[in-house]
Amino acid sequence: MTFYIPQDTTALALGAESVARALQTAGVEPVRNGSRGMFWLEPLLEVDTEEGRIGFGPVSSKDIPSILDALETDASSHDLYLGQVEQIDYLASQQRLTYARAGLGDPVCLDNYQALNGFKGLKTALAMTGQQIVDQVKDSGLRGRGGAAFPAGIKWQTVLNCEAEQKYIVCNADEGDSGTFADRLVMESDPYQLIEGMAIAGLAVGATQGYIYLRSEYPVAHRLLNIAIERAEAANFLGDNIQGSGKAFHLEVRLGAGAYICGEETSLLESLEGKRGMVRAKPPLPAIEGLFGKPTVVNNVLTLAAISTILEQGAETYQNFGMGRSRGTLAIQLAGNIKRGGLIELAFGVTLREVVEGYGQGTFSGRPIRAIQVGGPLGAFLPESQWDTPLDYEAFAAIKAMIGHGGIVVFDDSADMAAQARFAMEFCVAESCGKCTPCRIGSVRGVEVIDRIVANEDRDNNLILLHDLCDTMEMGSLCAMGGMTPFPVRSALAHFSSDFTGEGRGDN
Repeated sequence: MTFYIPQDTTALALGAESVARALQTAGVEPVRNGSRGMFWLEPLLEVDTEEGRIGFGPVSSKDIPSILDALETDASSHDLYLGQVEQIDYLASQQRLTYARAGLGDPVCLDNYQALNGFKGLKTALAMTGQQIVDQVKDSGLRGRGGAAFPAGIKWQTVLNCEAEQKYIVCNADEGDSGTFADRLVMESDPYQLIEGMAIAGLAVGATQGYIYLRSEYPVAHRLLNIAIERAEAANFLGDNIQGSGKAFHLEVRLGAGAYICGEETSLLESLEGKRGMVRAKPPLPAIEGLFGKPTVVNNVLTLAAISTILEQGAETYQNFGMGRSRGTLAIQLAGNIKRGGLIELAFGVTLREVVEGYGQGTFSGRPIRAIQVGGPLGAFLPESQWDTPLDYEAFAAIKAMIGHGGIVVFDDSADMAAQARFAMEFCVAESCGKCTPCRIGSVRGVEVIDRIVANEDRDNNLILLHDLCDTMEMGSLCAMGGMTPFPVRSALAHFSSDFTGEGRGDN
């Protein structure tokens, strides 16, 4: 029997290391795999048996002796027995493309990756021209998964069309939105998929150098990425002569310094160049004048990770998932006050209610859900009347909300939504790069105005002032930091107005 216990950040935070040590003490050397994303079951112990791969969870070190005993007699008799892992309802009903390999084995084992169809997309790309690769990406309908949802193929086409001696591929792995962990899960559970996607991007546009800009709060991802890059170079999947093709692509990891604003692509480029992370004015676009003034593809982890699937299975296969202009699958991250939090990969079109009630099983507290925030700290707060909205970029835009990076944070009926609106402005105060006045000053004034409204100081006039202030930030800010901070504020005012008068806040 082969035993698996995850080494990703969430599992480690929940005690996976002590479980691994308990197995070793009992004479069992486990494979340290990546998490499958069912965080409510972590640490999840998986065991390859004659009947298939079964699971136990959540497991602690003290459970190991009894699990080992049960495996000798009747595994299903154990209280933590989950049955066949692939048949757990949370996982079995998903449509996994990007996360198809997550949790299946050692994430930095090249043999394991290749046995699971890894690098097939890269080998396909090596036989194609740059334009043919870009056409595949355009035909797939893939849009950037970092928040703006800009068509990836169009961005790549712009970089391909630029004449330059040097071009770059930059992966935005500065995942900083509240309730998000999809990027981390890729890097910790299947890092070669990101490496493969970036190499394909380099072949597509003629870039020979790539950088992964990784948030410093991800030490496990940092360690695994560096191991994976070193092994990919040794196996000739990176370097000067990829698989004997005569084509080159080099890759390095660079750590950020804890600034939320560096999730914005131009601020990220400034930081990558060794400068303070400040937003650049556009134009010029990074695709034309990006890193060190050279044409640069800037995509986030999920966008680049999807590339290997598209090249391996074909643009049409990827295009068959989703709805409208939102094609492929969405990495949904379920967090906050939720009973079953974790990573869910589904085709675009599933509703918010289906995700939160079906997969999440309601709140962890057992109280009714009051609001759901989608898209990070700049996303709108959605009341129950909007939970049947399909997860689709255009559908969410129609209700003045956004999908963003796919993070979902749930609040129960004890939440003070006026306080959440204030937090949105306060967050902007703390994280603004300070370059433009609407964001830098508007957020400070926003906190003050909300405080006056809640204190019932000239409420009517201050409400007018708050809406005017939101207009100014939305229309006048240089980037989405200030431009989208009004989204949670406006939604809280529109749907939870009683909290701003004190009528809805008696149970906190």
